Amino acid sequence: MHRRLATILASGILALLTALAVASPAAAAVTPAQKLSVLSSWTQTSASSYNAWNSARLNRAPWAEYNFNWSTDYCSSSPDNPLGFTFNLSCFRHDFGYRNYKAVGQFSANKSRLDSAFYEDLKRVCATYNSVVRPACLSLAWTYYQAVNIFGSVAAVQQSDIDRAARMKADAEARARR
Repeated sequence: MHRRLATILASGILALLTALAVASPAAAAVTPAQKLSVLSSWTQTSASSYNAWNSARLNRAPWAEYNFNWSTDYCSSSPDNPLGFTFNLSCFRHDFGYRNYKAVGQFSANKSRLDSAFYEDLKRVCATYNSVVRPACLSLAWTYYQAVNIFGSVAAVQQSDIDRAARMKADAEARARR
């Protein structure tokens, strides 16, 4: 009887230790290759890449072990939504790519693609506006892209760039009312 009880206890202890080992953070640690793979999949130029990133942004818990940096200042010191065009999430994803590739030491190898993804995101935003104001949105998208492509930050967007797009938008709206 004692032998049987000892066997049952030993089996239970072994099962408990196995369960603890499986649940341990060390056993589930994300490898650098896994982190880079997810990071790459979320920073491509396609709409599906943007959608996957945005889904993860809205539900971060499953990605906690990856230790991604989700901080953002959106469009830096440039308007997040210039002239009412909603650029804030495009800027957020761009920040996400910059911050996380810098953290893993792979920024310079990915900067060009991150900037291109930013521009594609901005153009998709502009596509949601009517054809009357879309040229002004696309003009701002190009300006924001050039700022990050050349200077690495949308902070380089000048008020004169926004004023030019505002005139384009106002002129187009006035022509459409005639």
